[in-house]
Amino acid sequence: MISLNNITRIFNKGKENEVKALQDVSLTINDGEFVIIIGVNGSGKSTLLNIIQGAELPNSGTIKINGTDVTKLPEYKRSRWVARVFQNPNNGTAPDLTILDNFRLAALRSQSKKLIVGLNAAFKQKVQDTIAQLGMGLENKINRPMGSLSGGQRQALTLLMSVMDEGDILLMDEPTAALDPKSSQVVLGLADTLNKEHGKTTVLITHNLKDAHQYGSRLVQIHEGKIMRDLSSAEKNKLSLQDMMLLFM
Repeated sequence: MISLNNITRIFNKGKENEVKALQDVSLTINDGEFVIIIGVNGSGKSTLLNIIQGAELPNSGTIKINGTDVTKLPEYKRSRWVARVFQNPNNGTAPDLTILDNFRLAALRSQSKKLIVGLNAAFKQKVQDTIAQLGMGLENKINRPMGSLSGGQRQALTLLMSVMDEGDILLMDEPTAALDPKSSQVVLGLADTLNKEHGKTTVLITHNLKDAHQYGSRLVQIHEGKIMRDLSSAEKNKLSLQDMMLLFM
């Protein structure tokens, strides 16, 4: 569970260019939920994900993950719980390392630093079996550099790497913005599968209302640093795509 209580994040506080990115935001995300976050540019969506991840710390308020107060914990100390997929497919992976090496780093992320995850036959087979579900043939190319792959392939593999550790939370900040429509559907379909079959608590930022309508069990709208709407699964399911466009455009 993710619990944010009265979170405020202000940039350039006290200066002429002060920006109130988040204003007294309280939000609880239950285990296994798939929450869609929508809002115009500059509304505070990415700042919200940064606060959960620990890439930024709030000016005030508290954050708990699975009951643990992580408000002052830096990003690397939250990696045991949180994985993130960014808008740029080049972020979140090591392009010069092989696919296999990237999966090994992901497996180490949430483990004790005393634990060594070797590149033995069993681990290689686990990686290949995990990748095979994509149907891209990449399971036979695990020694290729990650940077040699297409954007869609890298995003899909980044999602799969979240399964290799024990993290409970998957944050996605417009992960399909740089992808073609076919690759976008592969990535979002995979995120949906990870949520439903692996119980990953998933938070997705998107500007695409069609995707917001198709995916997710809950819909949250942020505007000017505040939560304007928070629709439950039942409320979201009642909306047609046309209803959603009229409501949020």
